[in-house]
Amino acid sequence: MTNMIEYVVIIIAIISAIIALMQNDLLKAAILTGISGACVAFLFEWLLAPDVALTQAIVEAAIVPVFIALAVQKTKRVDD
Repeated sequence: MTNMIEYVVIIIAIISAIIALMQNDLLKAAILTGISGACVAFLFEWLLAPDVALTQAIVEAAIVPVFIALAVQKTKRVDD
């Protein structure tokens, strides 16, 4: 049962990363990047590496999607 949880989280991380690469909407890609980062952070916590999991959760699941969303918002094209 415990190995099954790991496999499910790994599959979710891989699928969300692949879908993020195929997105045309950058905000959706930012959200999917955060999902894959949160899954990887969960896996690090599951493997008893709490310091790495905390860093992963802060950087990949929180900061990177926010920076991508802010960059998309600041660089929207204005049609005249």
